[in-house]
Amino acid sequence: MSDSKPRLTLRAPRPEGDKAAPPRSGGAARPPSAGRRGPAPGGNRDAGDRRGPGAGPRSGPGGRPGPGGPGGPFGSRGPGGPGGPRTGGAPRGGPRDDRRDDRRDDPRGARRDDRQDGAPQDDQRFSTRTGIRTYNVPAERTPIPVKRPLPAPGAERRPDRGERPDRGERPARTEGAPRTEGGIETVRLNKRMAELRLCSRREADDWVEKGWVRVNGEVAEMGQQVKHSDRIEIAPEALGQQEQQVTILLHKPMGYVSGQAEDGHEPAVVLVQVANHWHGDTANIRFNHSQLRGLAPAGRLDIDSVGLLVLTQDGRVARQLIGEDSDTEKEYLVRVTYAAVTGDVALNVQAAFPPEKLELLRHGLSLDGEPLRPAQVDWQNPEQLRFVLKEGKKRQIRRMCEQVGLKVVGLKRIRIGRVVLGQLPVGQWRYLTPGEQF
Repeated sequence: MSDSKPRLTLRAPRPEGDKAAPPRSGGAARPPSAGRRGPAPGGNRDAGDRRGPGAGPRSGPGGRPGPGGPGGPFGSRGPGGPGGPRTGGAPRGGPRDDRRDDRRDDPRGARRDDRQDGAPQDDQRFSTRTGIRTYNVPAERTPIPVKRPLPAPGAERRPDRGERPDRGERPARTEGAPRTEGGIETVRLNKRMAELRLCSRREADDWVEKGWVRVNGEVAEMGQQVKHSDRIEIAPEALGQQEQQVTILLHKPMGYVSGQAEDGHEPAVVLVQVANHWHGDTANIRFNHSQLRGLAPAGRLDIDSVGLLVLTQDGRVARQLIGEDSDTEKEYLVRVTYAAVTGDVALNVQAAFPPEKLELLRHGLSLDGEPLRPAQVDWQNPEQLRFVLKEGKKRQIRRMCEQVGLKVVGLKRIRIGRVVLGQLPVGQWRYLTPGEQF
């Protein structure tokens, strides 16, 4: 097959005085030295390299003529005239940057750090190899001071930090503290909604953010101050969301904590599952796992105590039971022993316990430096007391008993408000029915 592409014929320059080789004709043999081409160093000749008659030697790597051309073993740049050795640099294969090292002989191209003896050489350096100038700052150099702008003529000079008088600590502002507007006291909207038992403060902020709250007919804003006479309206979407919230009554067994897991003990909320749902529950509510979202205890019950524990998603229920102004009663049955002078009394404790100490349990004790509110304390049987409290400090009943020489050996909560534990088995739970209220 013939090649229809145009051919480019390359001819090597011939030294002066060199006669051209006679053209080949007939079967005459071509002289071996007239242009026989041998393999170039670095590999065989390419298949597409076609040269015309009388072409010079093929170039080697880098575009330089290879062996076998005119001028001897180094081609046209070989020894003697045009084919002599290369000058002005290192031999082939050396570092490329060294080819420019001839500038070092020129004083104008000398490096900046080549100075006379005694001249400082720690401020800057210039590399002829990379062309990068670097600056070195000595560690002992003194930093430049920052100058402040001068005050305007006649302006009062601001005292330095050391000259400023001690202002003292600013009083912390209480969240939701009342303010006055035109002589009328105002409070934050979320606090006012919680006081009206519309929802919890967190729920109020969520509703305001969604635009479900109006004050005097206008959409409320986050952190808005309102007066007690302002009219607050709730959107139906908020009320519908609130109706889906559940409150669960659990008979907590011993060994579970009320809130977050601690010291390797599981929280009581892990018992809220289908397998532990009491079959005697009369609430027409179907369990689903979304009811566990946001389910929190409304009141604590110690790890070694049992009885009624309320878990709720409704902020109104939580505020009613554990809010600052909560007045809900909690009833407990407490089994005790008494540390008398003659020894511990475990049977018929009522007979050995002094009546004046019973009066102290009812009123007159303090915890954490604060006096306790009055409580109802009576003997349920010779070894068991009945407590009715309206507050719930940490381990309150146990600490009260310790102050009068009693030791609690068993504690069970049986009522919160108007909701009783009843026949709910230990470790099982039920829903708070719509007709029940605390």
